[in-house]
Amino acid sequence: MHPSLEDPPARNRASSATPPRIVDVDALRAVALLLILVVNIAFFASGHSFHLVPDPAYDSWGDQAVRWLVELLLAMKAYLLFSFLFGYSFTLQLDSAARRDVDFAPRFRRRLVGLFVLGILHAVLLFQGDILTTYALLGLVLLAMRGVGVGTALRAAVLVTGGIGFVLALAAVGGTQLVTDPAAALAEGQRSTEALQGGIGSLIAEHVRQLPAMVGTLLVQGPLAFSAFLFGYAAGRRRLLTDVGGNRQLLRRVQQLGYPIGLAGAVVFASGGGTANLTGLTVGVLTAPLLAAAYAASLLQFFQTDRGRRVAAVLAPAGRMSLSNYLGQSLLCVLVFTGVGLGLAGAVAPPVVVLVAVAIYGVQLAVSGAWMARFRYGPMEWLLRAWTEQRWPRLRAADPV
Repeated sequence: MHPSLEDPPARNRASSATPPRIVDVDALRAVALLLILVVNIAFFASGHSFHLVPDPAYDSWGDQAVRWLVELLLAMKAYLLFSFLFGYSFTLQLDSAARRDVDFAPRFRRRLVGLFVLGILHAVLLFQGDILTTYALLGLVLLAMRGVGVGTALRAAVLVTGGIGFVLALAAVGGTQLVTDPAAALAEGQRSTEALQGGIGSLIAEHVRQLPAMVGTLLVQGPLAFSAFLFGYAAGRRRLLTDVGGNRQLLRRVQQLGYPIGLAGAVVFASGGGTANLTGLTVGVLTAPLLAAAYAASLLQFFQTDRGRRVAAVLAPAGRMSLSNYLGQSLLCVLVFTGVGLGLAGAVAPPVVVLVAVAIYGVQLAVSGAWMARFRYGPMEWLLRAWTEQRWPRLRAADPV
């Protein structure tokens, strides 16, 4: 599952009943940020990833095992969790607008325009695998559906997921190959890696060159993200995360269904070559939402324990500034792997790449905690809110209300 990319209004947090829910949701966002980073960092570490082939320089059993585990546990699951939280937070914003008696639609459309512009800049300057532009476009559809009931949202989500799975299955049966010429794909991967090793001009040129290929990726990723929006919307309408304790039975059922089916599908997906194989991709599309839901159910129940509450308190600041952290991850990866910084693209094995991701995330947790102790919003959240509200909101936490 990419979460809501703007912190819910401060007014929500003022309610005595709301803080536990907000802490849990923000902590869940923070976990999604880590999972997304572990998936995305491979595209900075080697140009081969965008061409759906592994870097031939790293073909040991350890390298293969790490790639397989990332495909098994995280690929197609991380951004679905993120997207679910976008849909859930959409309902929080709707409720906030209703309480304040403001016209929600124009504000939300401005917010989506802001996300779209940020996404274009992100895709060109930092990471062509950007998700913000997709969120901005799909957000318009979600806005148009803001009056639908929970049942309608759930049926639409299932139909969208089943529809994209059906189309992929037809393509697989028809013999469609995503990598038609492995040798050519390897050559293109090497070319992309060399481009990443260049300076800022080389990096931007490579990003622009890859953008048309990303459209094809989004034809699958986009509908799945929207399906997750709708599941999140339904959960928000039912206040599912407001009373986690009261929904334990439902969360356990999600785990009982999601783990066996989701993990079985993930094995097929990862063993078939991940997104490079249409059969495995079809299975992944149909089962990844269940595994992502099981992850969310497990985390939410963990956050209700004493230890879980302490962990959630550490994670929540990163989730409150998730837009800043999402963009910050790309910036740090550019500085580590491309010629703009250390130029390590193509020179780091997959196990070390994952360790770099964990290190970056650790830095973000520390910075987020220090930042949110002083400020009400992350830096990018503040800019996006200023554009949305057409005024400069208070930034410092100590400013008088």
